[in-house]
Amino acid sequence: MKTLENMGVKIPQILLPENIDTESWSVVACDQYTQDRDYWAQVEKNAAGKASTLNIILPEVYLNDSDKKERIQKIRENMKKYLSSGVFKAEEAEMVYLERKTAYGRVRKGLVTAIDLEAYEWKPFSNALIRATEATIVSRIPPRMEIRKGAPLESPHIMLLVSDEKKALVEGTGSRVRENAPIYQGKLMMNSGSISGWAVKEEADIEYVRSTLEGLFEKNKAADGSSFLFAVGDGNHSLATAKAVWDEYKKEHSEVQDLSCKASLECPVRYALVEIVNIYDEGLTFEPIHRVLFNMKNEELIQKLCEKFGGKVSEIQSEEELASAVKNSKADFGFAYLDKNGKEKYILLSTSKKELAVSFLQPALDQALTDAKADAEAIDYIHGEKEVFRLGKKEATMGILLPPVDKDSFFATISSNGPLPRKSFSMGEADEKRFYLECRKLFS
Repeated sequence: MKTLENMGVKIPQILLPENIDTESWSVVACDQYTQDRDYWAQVEKNAAGKASTLNIILPEVYLNDSDKKERIQKIRENMKKYLSSGVFKAEEAEMVYLERKTAYGRVRKGLVTAIDLEAYEWKPFSNALIRATEATIVSRIPPRMEIRKGAPLESPHIMLLVSDEKKALVEGTGSRVRENAPIYQGKLMMNSGSISGWAVKEEADIEYVRSTLEGLFEKNKAADGSSFLFAVGDGNHSLATAKAVWDEYKKEHSEVQDLSCKASLECPVRYALVEIVNIYDEGLTFEPIHRVLFNMKNEELIQKLCEKFGGKVSEIQSEEELASAVKNSKADFGFAYLDKNGKEKYILLSTSKKELAVSFLQPALDQALTDAKADAEAIDYIHGEKEVFRLGKKEATMGILLPPVDKDSFFATISSNGPLPRKSFSMGEADEKRFYLECRKLFS
């Protein structure tokens, strides 16, 4: 029988504010609205004079500002103040089942727990229990390490995906604990919906989580004995940062280098808080991120892609028809552009590929851009098909529609091909991302 620890999971010591006001305490993930200072200015107004996670995070809109060091120092001071001034209730050894209703009427379910950073690896073709979904940009890690190193607290915006068609882990746990009173409940700021959470700490409920995880572990076991249990859906660079901080800590502290010893197993720095979400949760939307190319030889490129993918090209008569054809496929692409006579063209490239479409399209586009000696400005990444069609009506531009993200092949593609290319998918709208709420002590 496997223990929770065998599966990379540890019951965390959860910290929640006394008399929690979710509307002021909780703020959206720091890597959202990175070009919108007005949004974060409004967040500051909403949280003014109140205990808030805004005061213990660094929104990435400010990451390159000249006062970054002062901001980080203030974050440290706020964390210490919150720990010493009675902001938090006594910590509890528990997981948290949550239900998040977004402004779009969708309800996402999650399970907050801690994971062992020794069970996670972001490097390609790892056989770790927990793996990255998208390529990790190493240069993004050091600036984030400055924030985590020495921080008295952590609060997660990391979301891990689990492939659980039977909805046993997250949803099954929820059905067991929802009869109890929630440990928090309320609205989220900036019209971002609401959230409720229930403690998962009774022995029978923890055993249910353990046995369900063991079943998923065995289901996903490969020939070499490894199991791909969790994929990082959001917060990949934050989790990579936590891993880097732990690796550095290990080098500097000999007492934790034996990973099986008590000091190592109980070291808070070894773990990270996360929210586990079922990839099959109807409240979790996966939106494709479309592409737009500039100043390329459109028809020549489409033909090359057709030959490369062993596909079939057909002309479509309208935007609506093309969008529908792509949406109803797993690995077909739509192209919208003006031909040499200025006529709108809609082309469908059908393929019989089984892996996620973006996993083979993006490398082919990268190669085409390299062959054309195009710079980074020759490609852009677009949310929403309407914008793709609008741009496709401009001269020297081609919009490329990608099909929906196929949840059935998601884990298999990453397992066989490694992390997905950049800008592969989006998990919902910006204000549907995880909001900071639960905390945990990190560095004492």
